[in-house]
Amino acid sequence: MKPLNVIQIQRYHSPCGDLILGSFQGKLCLCDWAVEKHRDVVDIRLRKVLKASYEEKTSDVIQETSQQLDEYFDGKRPAFDIPLLFVGTEFQKKVWRRLLEIPYGKTISYGELAKQLDMPKAVRAVANANGANAISIIAPCHRVIGSDHSLTGYGGGLTAKKMLLDLELNLNKTFKE
Repeated sequence: MKPLNVIQIQRYHSPCGDLILGSFQGKLCLCDWAVEKHRDVVDIRLRKVLKASYEEKTSDVIQETSQQLDEYFDGKRPAFDIPLLFVGTEFQKKVWRRLLEIPYGKTISYGELAKQLDMPKAVRAVANANGANAISIIAPCHRVIGSDHSLTGYGGGLTAKKMLLDLELNLNKTFKE
C-alpha cells in the first residue's frame, strides 16, 4: 500500500557532520544526523506515524531551517524559530518540549531533566526519550549531560556534542553582553 503523505527531506552539511532535514505539512519533523546508530528507528517511526514516504525535495521550512542552522553555526543565532512537529509518544513529546527550555550555553543532567518533568525516578526513561529525539540541535538534546558532568551518548557522536557545547559556551558570553 502506497503511503498517502510525503516527508520532504534534504541534506544539510554542518561543521559537526551531515544532518537530514525533513518537513511535513509546513513543520520540521526531522533534523537528525545522517550517520547515526538509530537512523533507521527514527525513519521507521516517522514513516509509520505520519503514514508517509520520504521524497528528496526542499520546502520553505527546510530552507528556513538551513538558514537558521547556518546562523547558529556562525554564532549569530542562540535560538530557533521553526514550526516543529514532534512525532513520538506523549512521554517523548513531553521530554522533547522540555529540551526547548534549556537555555543556550547551559547544560543539565538527565537526573535534573527528570526532576524538571516531575519524574525524578524516571531518569533512564528520560534518557531514552532524549536519545530518540528526531529534531537534533533545534530541540537541544546535546545540552543534556551525565550527572558527573561527563558527555554521554549522542546521536551525532561525542565529538559533535562537544563541538556544539563548545560553540554555545564560547558564544554565550557574547549574547549576554
